[in-house]
Amino acid sequence: MKNILVIGSVGQIGSELTLELRKRYGNNNVVAGYRKTQPSVELAESGPLEVVDATDIVRLAEVVKKYKIDTIYNLAALLSAVAEKNPQAAWNVGVNGAYNVLEVAREYKCAVFFPSSIGAFGLSTPLDNTPQDTIQRPGTMYGVTKVAAELLSDYYFKRFRVDTRGVRFPGIISNVTLPGGGTTDYAVEIYYAAIKDGKYTCPLRKGTFLDMMYMPDALDAAIDLMEADPSKLKHRNCFNITAMSFDPDIIYNSIKKYIPNFKMDYDVDPVKQGIAESWPNKMDDSAAREEWGWNPKWDLDKMTQDMLKVIKEKHDKGLI
Repeated sequence: MKNILVIGSVGQIGSELTLELRKRYGNNNVVAGYRKTQPSVELAESGPLEVVDATDIVRLAEVVKKYKIDTIYNLAALLSAVAEKNPQAAWNVGVNGAYNVLEVAREYKCAVFFPSSIGAFGLSTPLDNTPQDTIQRPGTMYGVTKVAAELLSDYYFKRFRVDTRGVRFPGIISNVTLPGGGTTDYAVEIYYAAIKDGKYTCPLRKGTFLDMMYMPDALDAAIDLMEADPSKLKHRNCFNITAMSFDPDIIYNSIKKYIPNFKMDYDVDPVKQGIAESWPNKMDDSAAREEWGWNPKWDLDKMTQDMLKVIKEKHDKGLI
């Protein structure tokens, strides 16, 4: 990777991935693509910035040509709960946008990273130790777009030899960018609530297990896969990856170790609960471990300590 374009650079993953890529590959070699949401000062001042909409293939091609892009990170998407409210827009961004990126990558010989999700599975999928290769019949538009884009990415590799690679991300937990409408957002919100209010009302039921991951591991995964030896990749789109699996009660008790007076109750959101119940309890990520050395560094307790530390520092400075 020499010249990189990140589409969706102001989102939860994109905002941190863009800065990490700039740190590793040089500020001027990583273009931050955004649409409507204005980038942070750090993102805007640390390297090149371009308005890029995955649904606008002409503009996308212009930027790729201008910067001689060789790798595209396509992070544009509407998250699960938001996508259910606006399925037409979710399809346009998630599928039509993915097609545009792949077409431009074919023409300009770019590699493409595509982030799929645990949302690509459904109720007919084995929920425990979900296999790398298994039935994928999601019941949400978010999931449908992810499966479609996985298949498109595989097709472009097999048919046109576009170097497509991707992972199925679990819930991503970050202390930098606030969540944007995902089913696993509670696992971020709970830390902020613990520091700011000392209490939290959880939208998912006790016993709802979901795969999760701390952002530093997610960034490593997105970069390590694109740097991996292609001859060792039997799978491409997309690899199961996970770092931990827990339910609301387990993360609550993890926080209580450090904030003993923290309280939590439940007010179940039927939309989010329904989505969560169709997703895996825990994925089998052995293919990623074997084919490109996936090895997460953060467990729940280590993550909890770091999340609370960083959020408390922000709170003490009046930043949140």
